[in-house]
Amino acid sequence: MNAIRRLDHVAIAVRDTEAALERFRDGLGLRVTASEEIESPRVRLTYLDCGNSSIQLVEPLDDSSPVAEFLAAEGEGLHHICFGVDEVEAGATALAPDGAPPATIGSGRGRPPAFVSGELPSGVRVEVTRFDREQDVDRVAGWLEG
Repeated sequence: MNAIRRLDHVAIAVRDTEAALERFRDGLGLRVTASEEIESPRVRLTYLDCGNSSIQLVEPLDDSSPVAEFLAAEGEGLHHICFGVDEVEAGATALAPDGAPPATIGSGRGRPPAFVSGELPSGVRVEVTRFDREQDVDRVAGWLEG
């Protein structure tokens, strides 16, 4: 199996990024490290520093997007967890239930496209992204300042 190098981020689906930031940035004191809009799927991704991983806020910018459908069905909350791996496609295939093929879902933070690997038996969606030692380890303190 392709090695999982780290937990990259925990993604939370939100209806309104600014409202969510009141809780996570202002309430918990987490620092925003990046925010971007991607075209496919059309979403706003906002990353908050959690030391050696991130919280990713995912806001749909299109009412017919899969994230908007998720919010309508499930409400705000955990959308997926993402692991950093050496080889994205191999990692997604290895984690997929019953060998299901990975699906390209876009990219964030300028990284190669991530692939959804299906759901773990617990029902949690899983994504993988390329592990980058310099960005993910060498430039990160690994803990938050007090």
